[in-house]
Amino acid sequence: MHYETRFCTHCGTPLQWITQAEDGGDKARLRCPACGWTHWNNPTPVLAAIVEVDGKVLLARNAAWPVKMFALITGFMEAGESPQEGIAREVKEETNLDVQAATLVGAYEFLRMNQVIIAYHVVATGEVRLSPELVDYRMYDLHELKCWPAGTGYALADWLRTRGHEPVFFTAEENEERRRGLNLPPQAKD
Repeated sequence: MHYETRFCTHCGTPLQWITQAEDGGDKARLRCPACGWTHWNNPTPVLAAIVEVDGKVLLARNAAWPVKMFALITGFMEAGESPQEGIAREVKEETNLDVQAATLVGAYEFLRMNQVIIAYHVVATGEVRLSPELVDYRMYDLHELKCWPAGTGYALADWLRTRGHEPVFFTAEENEERRRGLNLPPQAKD
């Protein structure tokens, strides 16, 4: 589902596309014609974790995803926390694992969702208990991992290179198969 900001958050007036001079020149943005508020539409920071437990990498499946689609643990950074605190919180909330160490892998674009992904490699301990948001997980040896052609898949590929493994990406057909059904509406339950 796609949401769009349509009203001023300060006075409630419907926003309009208004062009104004900015540092880089004239720029059209959604702006309030009554009070002048601007909707900047800045990307949202999302945290991602390559979770390593006992030398294996945990990939999980979101409840809304097709059965063949597994990926990194991700979540939104919250106000008042550092990225390192946020990734430890997300890993704990989603998997019940405790992060012992977190190392920055990099920042990756996810333009389709207007997000910037901040990816970490985390070493974690504990017993996996998935949150209701996740329905399955798998543990992979490094040589078994396949990367996908999107933000967190590129993060996984970059991390694998640091471990001496040249990443293998899903072919276009394999990626299409793992994503099959992702954008379909939920099925009605009998």
